[in-house]
Amino acid sequence: MNILMVTSEAVPFSKSGGLADVVGSLPIALNAKGQDCRIIVPAYNTPLEEAGKLVCKVSVKMLSSVEEVEIRLKTVNKVKYYFVCHPYFCDRLGIYGDTSFEPYADNFERFSVLCKAALELCPTIKWKPDVIHCHDWTAGLLPYFLKEKNSPFYKGTKTVFTIHNLAYQGTFQRMDFLMSDEKPHENLFKDGQVNMLKAGVAFSDFITTVSPTYAKEIQGEEQGCGLDELLRNRKSRLKGIVNGIDVKDWDPLHDPNIPVHFSASRPEKKAEVKAAVQKEFGLPRSANVPLFAMISRLASQKGFDAVIPCLETMLRTMKIQFVIIGTGDSRIERELREIAERNENLSVNILFSNKAAHLVEAGADFFLMPSRYEPCGLNQLYSLRYGTIPIVRKTGGLADTVVDIDEKPDEGTGLLFEELNPDEIVKHIKRAVELYNRDSFKKVIERAMKQDFSWSASAAEYIKVYEKITKDNKKGERK
Repeated sequence: MNILMVTSEAVPFSKSGGLADVVGSLPIALNAKGQDCRIIVPAYNTPLEEAGKLVCKVSVKMLSSVEEVEIRLKTVNKVKYYFVCHPYFCDRLGIYGDTSFEPYADNFERFSVLCKAALELCPTIKWKPDVIHCHDWTAGLLPYFLKEKNSPFYKGTKTVFTIHNLAYQGTFQRMDFLMSDEKPHENLFKDGQVNMLKAGVAFSDFITTVSPTYAKEIQGEEQGCGLDELLRNRKSRLKGIVNGIDVKDWDPLHDPNIPVHFSASRPEKKAEVKAAVQKEFGLPRSANVPLFAMISRLASQKGFDAVIPCLETMLRTMKIQFVIIGTGDSRIERELREIAERNENLSVNILFSNKAAHLVEAGADFFLMPSRYEPCGLNQLYSLRYGTIPIVRKTGGLADTVVDIDEKPDEGTGLLFEELNPDEIVKHIKRAVELYNRDSFKKVIERAMKQDFSWSASAAEYIKVYEKITKDNKKGERK
């Protein structure tokens, strides 16, 4: 099956968040299962000669111009990356803005060009996709453009639209849609604005999101971000599929970022990594004190407004250590630093570091994720892989990937809680301390490390979706 992924970012070439990790990993797993999955993505801040081999040039018609776009190719891990080369992307510093706080004013035009260029590429290179898989709001207009194009070349081609985070919808002034030079439709708009994510939900043949629980949550008003009614109307074409992780990159037996290696069958070396974490981050070295970790964007969405009010009390009344790594809200950064100054058993590190993330994931005893919402989450999966027991709020992908040790003692891999408030945080940190002191703790670590969250299982679920919608098409043709 031919599959074209359309995305605004993909590792190893561009990344602002988890979307890039997903798109960089899923095609590898799909191709390993016999599919022909390719990626089209903009080339950011890149001279043409560094963007790969020239494949073709395509013309993209906009309202006031015809944009000439070069498509260049690189192959990584046997996956073909087609790069959209245009000043909209190549001459810009960032993906969505020069900084994460200042989006480019012309993002509607930029990502309209991406969607249109993707549709021009395939007939130009005479490669017909069975499925065009669009990721998040930046690719949300493509299913509509495809239907409006009504090209004989694309007869039978189906679209899948994946919601990675419903909160980011790509909204622009209604008049901006004129720039696309396409006929407007009422389902493209919400609250008087163009809504690119809504377009993807409304016009794609199938919708996926990144966990089964999140797929249910976004059909409700609380987490539906204003699109819950539309999602409920399309629930028969909506499915949650949990993200996988790169098990080669996150591998305690071969990770180059940790000083010693360990495995589920030989977990004892994990204690040496814990000692390395304590040394690296200025914590008192103690093998018998449970070490809790948070690696996160410092934001209320990640639950820090519930953690901060009880953090100092826990540090002073319990025999525990905490290491926190991340950047974000300046108020949260300041409050955490002030608490750390008063408590030697807390290390706060305002930084973004892949090496530090690997070291802490491998060395900590517990990983706290008290998220308000979490479409999928990756850190709990990394934690399980390294035998670092996750303590998570029962929401989104966290609820789908962690099994509570008290609810299912023979299957449990972590601790779950439902209410997000300081009292609940304290309660479940105490639960963790009790678990740490049980003889059964080693069995929980071993069980956690044996969980399989590779991309292979997730890829198989996506293939089922692709097969379903293409078979539906063939049934329609027979009728």
